[in-house]
Amino acid sequence: MTAVPEFRYRSPHRVAGQRTGTHAGSGLGAGLEFVTHLSLYARPDPRRLDLRASIASLQADWLVRVNRQRAAMTVRLLVDVSASMRFGAPGKLEVAAGFVRALGHSAFRVGDAVGMVAFDRRERPELRVGAWRHRGMGEMLADMLQQSEGGAGGIEGLREAATLLAGRSGIVFLVSDFHWPLAGLDDVLDMLLPAWVVPIVVWDPSEVEPPARDGLAMLRDAESGRGRTVWLRPALRTRWREAVAARRAELDRLFGAHGVRPFYLQGAFDAQALTDHLCEGQA
Repeated sequence: MTAVPEFRYRSPHRVAGQRTGTHAGSGLGAGLEFVTHLSLYARPDPRRLDLRASIASLQADWLVRVNRQRAAMTVRLLVDVSASMRFGAPGKLEVAAGFVRALGHSAFRVGDAVGMVAFDRRERPELRVGAWRHRGMGEMLADMLQQSEGGAGGIEGLREAATLLAGRSGIVFLVSDFHWPLAGLDDVLDMLLPAWVVPIVVWDPSEVEPPARDGLAMLRDAESGRGRTVWLRPALRTRWREAVAARRAELDRLFGAHGVRPFYLQGAFDAQALTDHLCEGQA
């Protein structure tokens, strides 16, 4: 069997929860992050007795160390399964499924739960999976995505799916090619607070870079299915690249206004590249 890649992620915020994990927690417990000293009578835990601090105490009191405990959290997938996500060889949804497998493996290794909601022009209830801690979670979710069928996509479906995650903490990986009008995306990102949102922008290399040779080309809108014939020439290739750059700049601007940095996934999923991206974003 092919080994599932693993990437590292850490919540940029303190995690509230009692289950021990790898993220900085807000609760007190048997962690290593020192917070303060308390009287042994106020916190009767002789295992944490600090003799040096007790001897130096002006109150001549027995003092115990109080630490913060690291905690586990919930990771949620918000995945676009619209028709345009089938484009490419391999299809963009297949590339996204590779990311989902890696996420399931990575989350299980650190004790985090993983759940999923999906959308095209509406939320897809048959692809809705509650958060769960299980070794095979990533494989199961990836298989569900690859076996799904989708129609035209849009912000309406994203908004409907995001409503299910509104007000929840943790991490939300928003996976889409964003090949639909972006009006309303600001409101969706506000809706997903207080979660840490990580956009995964999935583009096929043939969408980003036009064919190198001049000649007739058949182009088809992956969402609507409408096709057209164009004559590829240097001027059209220039406009093609400019349109891709403008779309990327628009996405960067929209997400950046919410303190979010999108990760552009073109071709096969690269776990190390995503680790570097997430670590750089928290530097």
